[in-house]
Amino acid sequence: MEGRARRIRQPRVAEIVASKLRDDILSGRLRAGDILPTQETLFSELGVSPPALREAIHLLETDGLISVRRGNMGGAVVQLPSAERTAQMIAMVLQTRAATPADVSGALLHLEPICAGMCAARADRATEVVPQLQAEINTQTAQFDDAAQYVRNARRFHEVLVARCGNEPMILLIGSLELIWSTHESQVWGDDMNEKTMRAALHDHQRLLGAISEGNVTRATTLAADHLTAARRTTLAAGTDKTIEARLISHD
Repeated sequence: MEGRARRIRQPRVAEIVASKLRDDILSGRLRAGDILPTQETLFSELGVSPPALREAIHLLETDGLISVRRGNMGGAVVQLPSAERTAQMIAMVLQTRAATPADVSGALLHLEPICAGMCAARADRATEVVPQLQAEINTQTAQFDDAAQYVRNARRFHEVLVARCGNEPMILLIGSLELIWSTHESQVWGDDMNEKTMRAALHDHQRLLGAISEGNVTRATTLAADHLTAARRTTLAAGTDKTIEARLISHD
């Protein structure tokens, strides 16, 4: 072997402890809302120093897997990874690359129709897709005259469409883009969307639901693409297309 052998970095004690606790959380041995054992208990169980334990806790907090509460009722509370946190992380990466809402909506223009087709192709769509989308349309219809609620309700239809496609990686990744775009639409429209646009969007949602209910994959895909094209054009024309701001994405 030529040259000096590359030195393999040994993990620090804190990283080993954090890895063990991380595995406990992600495997379900520790559940959301559980409180981690006290540092004294962990010290007794693991035999590592208090500074190493504190660093391990800090690493998990940075991962977003625990939330540390201070005071008499304090402790490290387990919290599971969420789509909202994933969306914020993606938004931060996109912001460093000067990506814009137009870039996000352009991606969704290609990806969301695939989800619509997958929903239509599900054998269990009558129970696992159609009722959930119908509920969102019912809410849109019932609150149609409340302009302040309309954009949020309309975006929920799209988010549920993705959430019901049946593929977990797509649900997480495309769903994160949906949350980023939803934030932009809310910033653009507020409660100022005109009634003609609102009625057109609701009509599109109803037609799309009909195609999904029938199991017509081609029609569902086409209707979703046509609707997204119109919605994208309207929203981008109404708002400035500045760089994405990750701080606007809620992760609570």
